[in-house]
Formats: sequence, structure tokens, C-alpha cells
Amino acid sequence: MDDVLLEMRGITKRFPGVTALEDVSLVVRRGEIHAICGENGAGKSTLMKVLSGVYPAGAYDGEIRFDGRPVHFAGIRDSEAVGIVIIHQELALVPYLSVAENIFLGNERRGRGGLIDWNRTNADARGLLASVGLDENPVAPVIQLGVGKQQLVEIAKALSKDVRLLILDEPTAALNDVDSAHLLDLLRRLRDRGITCIMISHKLSEITAIADSTTVIRDGRTVETLDMASGDVTQERIIRGMVGRDLESFYPDRDSAPGAEVLRIEDWTVWHPVQPRKVVDGASLTVRAGEVVGIAGLMGAGRTELAMSVFGRSYGRNISGRLYLHGREVRARTVAEAIQHGIAYATEDRKRYGLNLIADVRANISAAGLGKLARAGWVNGNEEIKVAEQGRRDLNIKTRTVLDVVGTLSGGNQQKVVLSKWLFTDPDVLILDEPTRGIDVGAKFEIYTIINRLVAQGKAVVVISSELPELLGMCDRIYTLSAGRITGELPVGQATQESLMALMTMEKELAG
Repeated sequence: MDDVLLEMRGITKRFPGVTALEDVSLVVRRGEIHAICGENGAGKSTLMKVLSGVYPAGAYDGEIRFDGRPVHFAGIRDSEAVGIVIIHQELALVPYLSVAENIFLGNERRGRGGLIDWNRTNADARGLLASVGLDENPVAPVIQLGVGKQQLVEIAKALSKDVRLLILDEPTAALNDVDSAHLLDLLRRLRDRGITCIMISHKLSEITAIADSTTVIRDGRTVETLDMASGDVTQERIIRGMVGRDLESFYPDRDSAPGAEVLRIEDWTVWHPVQPRKVVDGASLTVRAGEVVGIAGLMGAGRTELAMSVFGRSYGRNISGRLYLHGREVRARTVAEAIQHGIAYATEDRKRYGLNLIADVRANISAAGLGKLARAGWVNGNEEIKVAEQGRRDLNIKTRTVLDVVGTLSGGNQQKVVLSKWLFTDPDVLILDEPTRGIDVGAKFEIYTIINRLVAQGKAVVVISSELPELLGMCDRIYTLSAGRITGELPVGQATQESLMALMTMEKELAG
């Protein structure tokens, strides 16, 4: 076992009501690039947070052995002290500090009297930048660099900490092809220097090109570890491991009879609110009355960004394209205008954006349509209670009274409150972003039943979900997104998990 640098045994991590990891094991050899694959929510990032001390010892079950010895990390500083450094998908750089200041943040180069030695700081930073192939002035603010160069600054920062095991979570998700290729070449050079890397990625072509071993995780469990040198590991083989579960009868039957077109989006383009890149690139789609249309895509594909930008331009900048409702072009420049036009959006993050957790059920249900209950600026409290009671009955929200605080409800009942809030606005188009995230199987079935009831009433429903079986079980048609572009549209009768995953992992140059 001398060639083994890291071994994780029987790792189990639970959150309230959810088991994120169950008896996961991982073995990483010295000097290899080890890829970790799995669908969104499979537990990949959670496993790496356990390893790096984000979730400290005692917050999980199982054992971690590093360099042959058991280790117990109380935090990130402990894991970095032995040479484990993690670079998250959302880069942890301070935009208005210099490149050098970011590299040595928390690890400052100090001189006499404890003051920072700026000459040494900038000289050391220049050397580290050169080691990652970056020719930049170390005193330049990080905000002046593109995303690809910022990613290299993060790696330079890791090298400054004498890294032995470098963990990269979706390192190329926001990069263009040139920057991605540069980063992969750098990882090969780091491997040649004896630095071990763990890479979480959805880009299967990159994994087959660079990884020495690949571990597949599904539903919080280790499925298998593949030896990439064997010569018989293809992208299709990895996809089969990632999505290899049968569809169960978790989905209520529905007779599909789509009617006239309700929503049409043409050539929709959205730029990131801060970074100089497109997050949605020329997307076009349609939704008809009485139809459930799914949007499938991996993390960073632009699904939520597309939905939020359509919903009153609540995300992004420099938004262009055309939006049609019932065949007529409309402008929904604010959330209020979107609601007036009959568009509703139920966010993927109900606790942060969808609900006021310290308010009661009544206030949450009436929030988006409060104008319907107001006269001369005063809300009719009796009508508000009637509306909330109706929503509670229609959606079977389990609460003693509509005056109960929403934060005390279960996740499934909170999600029903979110749906009830938007149904009160009487929308023609309802966009549901991860509508069953974090809720149990029974509550999921109830949400599916509600969706079926809505389309039976002629509503047009868009469902964004990371769970391919959910999309296959609920939708009439499914669009796939990759790198902000629509890569395919399949009737559900012609779609499989494998065909969807292949479209979702399509490279940019093929996505047009």
C-alpha cells in the first residue's frame, strides 16, 4: 500500500432528514490524477468537504488515512497543514486585492517586526505564477484577470502551501476551450512533479483524456473505481455508471394533450452580472398549454440563469433576445412585469429566495399577489386568511394553522407553500427550478400530482431538475443545456438517461 496517498473508508455524512454520503470509500494513489464523477447531488462535493475539513472530524462517520496515518481535521487549516488544498468551483479570490495578496492571503510573507515584506511577496508570487504558466504582474488586481487566469492564480496559491494533494471542484466549468486545455496541461505537469490531484468534473471528454483513475458516485454511494489505463473505459461507460438506476413507479400517470403555444423564447443571451462571459448563449425554446417541458443540464450549464433572466430579468446583464406569450412579443423587464404577464418562477433555493422563514404561512402564500387583496393600500386580512386556507387545502399543506411560521414546516410542506404563493398569482407559465430538491419520496409524489393538475388546467410548466429520472418521469419534452447553449430537444418517448447525459456533456464546439 506504499503507493496509496489517501484512503477514505466508510464515510457517512448526514444532514437533517438527508443522508448525503453512505459508506463511501475512496483510494487515491500517489502522483495520479483521480477523477470523481456523478450526477448533481450525488455527493461528490460533500465528500471533498469531508476530506478537506470543511466538515470537521466528528461531523461524519468513517475514517480518513493520509500518507498511511489516520487524520482528524478540525478545519481547513488542519488539512492544509498536511498538504491537502481544495479549490472550489466558486473561486475564493478577493477581486480588489492584488494577485500577490491573493496568493499569500492568510499565509503572508513577513519580514522584521512582523510586517509584510512586499518585495519578497511579489518576488515569490512571480515565481509561483511562472510555475503555472501565467505571465502577469503580481501587483495587478485580480479583478482585471479573466476566469481562466483566476483559476491559475488559485492553483499558484495552492502551490504556495506546499500542496501534496490538490482537489479541484469543476475546475473548467466556467472556462473556454483554450483555458481548459491550458489547465489540463498544467495538471499533467503537476502530476509529473509528483503532486496528486483529485478532479471533480462533468466534462467526460476531459476525464477520459487526463484521469488515471475515475471513481463514480451515485446517490451518496460509491459505485465503482475505473482504471483509465485499461483502454476500455469510454464516456458511455462512465455515463452508465453515473445514471445506472431504473425508473421506479414514483410518477403519477398523466394524459398528455398539449395545446397552443404559450411561451416562446428566441435567441436568448445573458451575460454574467460581474464576469465577462455569457451564461446563456442564444437559447430558444417553446412551451405549450397543458405541457411539461424539462430543462436538463449539469452544474454551471445555465439552467437557473436562463429561468431567472426570463423571469423579469432577475439575473444577469446585457440580456438580449425575444420573449413571446400567446404569440405576442412582450417585455418583462422587472419581476412585477413578469408576474403581470402571467409568468411565475419558483426558485431552487426556497429557504433563501422563495420564503420568508420567520413569517407565517398566510403571509408567504399571499406575498406575490398581495395587490389582489389590497384596497387603497390596505390589505384585507380576512381575505388573506381565506386565500391561505384555500392554498392549504388545495395543496395539502400539513400545518396546524396558516398562522404557523413557515420555518417550522418540513421541506416538502415549505415547497408546497412556495407553489401555493405562485399559484395565487394565476400564472399561465410556471417555471419550477428543482421543485423536489431536499424533500422525501412521499412529498415528491404530491408535488408531481400538483404539477399534473396544473397542466390538466392548461398551464404551461417548465421543470428544471438535476434528476434525470424525474424529468423522464414527468415531462413531455426535454431540452438539454451545455455551457449556456441548447444542445438538444427530445420528446420524452425518445429520451433516455444516457442520451440526455450525452447531450448535457456535449462540448462547446458541438453545441451550436
